[in-house]
Amino acid sequence: MKEYKVASPSLGFRNWANKLEDFLNNHAREGWVVKEMTGAESGAYLVIFERDKNR
Repeated sequence: MKEYKVASPSLGFRNWANKLEDFLNNHAREGWVVKEMTGAESGAYLVIFERDKNR
């Protein structure tokens, strides 16, 4: 069985690429895998993560 998590990182304008990388790596350490990522014109991102529930 899978479980999902939807998150919206707060990246700001400075070093947003580094902040996004850190955000993704932190979730990867917890076993989350990016299922889908969307970006809005406003700069807001939604990231959908997936992992096995019975790990």
